[in-house]
Amino acid sequence: MSAAVSSLVSYGSDSDSENESESKVSPADVNPDAMAHLKPLPCTPTMSLAVLNSAPEVAVKESIEIGTHLDPALKEVNYNPSFETMFAPEFGPVNPYKSQQMAAPRNMLSGYAEPAHVNNFMFEQQRRTFSTYGYALDPSVDTSQITTNSYIGAVDEADKNKGLTVFETSSKKSVKRKKVKGGEAGEIDNFLGPWAKYADEKDCAKPSEEEQKELDEITAKRQKKGRNEEEAPGEEKTILHVKDMYDYQGRSYLHIPQDVGINLRTVDVPDKCYLPKKQIHVWSGHTKGVSAIRLFPASGHLLLSCSMDCKIKLWEVYNDRRCIRTFIGHSKAVRDVCFNNSGTQFMSAAYDRYLKLWDSETGQCISRFTNRKVPYCVKFNPDEDKQNLFVAGMSDKKIVQWDVRTGEVVQEYDRHLGAVNTITFVDENRRFVSTSDDKSLRVWEWDIPVDFKYIAEPSMHSMPAVTLSPNGKWLACQSMDNQILIFGAQNRFRLNKKKIFKGHMVAGYACQVDFSPDMSYVVSGDADGKLNIWDWKTTKLYHRIKAHDKVCISALWHPHETSKVITCGWDGQIKLWD
Repeated sequence: MSAAVSSLVSYGSDSDSENESESKVSPADVNPDAMAHLKPLPCTPTMSLAVLNSAPEVAVKESIEIGTHLDPALKEVNYNPSFETMFAPEFGPVNPYKSQQMAAPRNMLSGYAEPAHVNNFMFEQQRRTFSTYGYALDPSVDTSQITTNSYIGAVDEADKNKGLTVFETSSKKSVKRKKVKGGEAGEIDNFLGPWAKYADEKDCAKPSEEEQKELDEITAKRQKKGRNEEEAPGEEKTILHVKDMYDYQGRSYLHIPQDVGINLRTVDVPDKCYLPKKQIHVWSGHTKGVSAIRLFPASGHLLLSCSMDCKIKLWEVYNDRRCIRTFIGHSKAVRDVCFNNSGTQFMSAAYDRYLKLWDSETGQCISRFTNRKVPYCVKFNPDEDKQNLFVAGMSDKKIVQWDVRTGEVVQEYDRHLGAVNTITFVDENRRFVSTSDDKSLRVWEWDIPVDFKYIAEPSMHSMPAVTLSPNGKWLACQSMDNQILIFGAQNRFRLNKKKIFKGHMVAGYACQVDFSPDMSYVVSGDADGKLNIWDWKTTKLYHRIKAHDKVCISALWHPHETSKVITCGWDGQIKLWD
């Protein structure tokens, strides 16, 4: 027992004098609760002091001498740190990423910049000075002690300009040009006032005699060239591609076939339509992109197509699906075609500024119409008693109505503010709807040249393709913001906000929309050459088929078939899908 006590005493007495003063424990510092479990030993006062001091002395010395800084994230410490060490402030600036583990926030392109107290005007002044002269004040320099070394960038320029900023440098005073004085204000003839010319101004308005001669020659050539273009509408001819124009009973190809499995003579609609799955035929013959396709009225047994190769072709939809006839007569790309009610004649509109009436059976051009403007769309009046009248939307913002019998313009509808893109007859053909590049939709009474309904919203885009639904209740409009909008076609022509078809890309192209005969589906081409099919009720995009290599400009659902869709594209092909 005495040996143990003596060793403890010697351990306590070995410490340095400077540590003894620090490691002395006063009774007030000792927690009575922490000492309650210790049993008092029958020993001398010197021994009890040694027991209390022996453990923490080394640790305290270490933390004070080394100045150890504790890591705040540390969970375990191998020595007894002092109060100052444990509660010392954390090193370094505030970490802006501490709260976010996944991604550091950014408030500028190169990372996170802490807010600095710089006057906006001062910052802008230095930034503009640097961009103009190539120097600026060093932000770390005290502004009260500015020297040549206080600038960054082009220091020589700063020395030359004496460190002046863009707001302080004196701009050169511009010499004011003198005007010719012209009389007193009271003189009516000689007074020039603010309209007087400058003294050093040369009169360049009138050309010299030589220049005038050259100008006269150029204008004469232009006028001559213009007259030639107007006088030559292009020679019309036709090519028959089938061997016999008439069958053994004397019936032409316009006669509706009865051996195709369905009755094309009825106006009955298929009970249920289905999604087309695969391509079953390709009509190829056009050398450039196809602009539009139209099915033969009522039966749909023939297909008329117009193309950018200036030709119009008539194709069979059933049996051998041959090209029957080619109509040649336009000198530029053909934009639109339209059958009359019986299908015996059709109208074509082309970029050569001509509208031509053709005989579907013989291929003869019956008559031609022009008002020296480009026609963008053409439509016959669907009423049986008005089959001699047709309307055309022109590039000069007008809708022009012609009479086929006289060849004269009988009415002009001039209210649009842009080129007219579409004309669609509604309400039992008493009215028609037109859309234009002015992003508006106008409704007209037939033969009344004032629109009674004008629809234009700030959010609306141009709608270059419009189709009437089979039941006559809805208008499907291809909008240039990649949507198909549905307007009511009866009375109020209100936008149906529940029926908006999205998911395709058509911006910049007038892709024709169509409905399935039972109103189950909506079909449209797009800029990527895809055929898109939506469900009418839910407006969900059901199906997408890669139909063409270039833009799929038109899609038609056959009115008597459950799943036959015809598409045409700018790759020059027309395809049949089933």
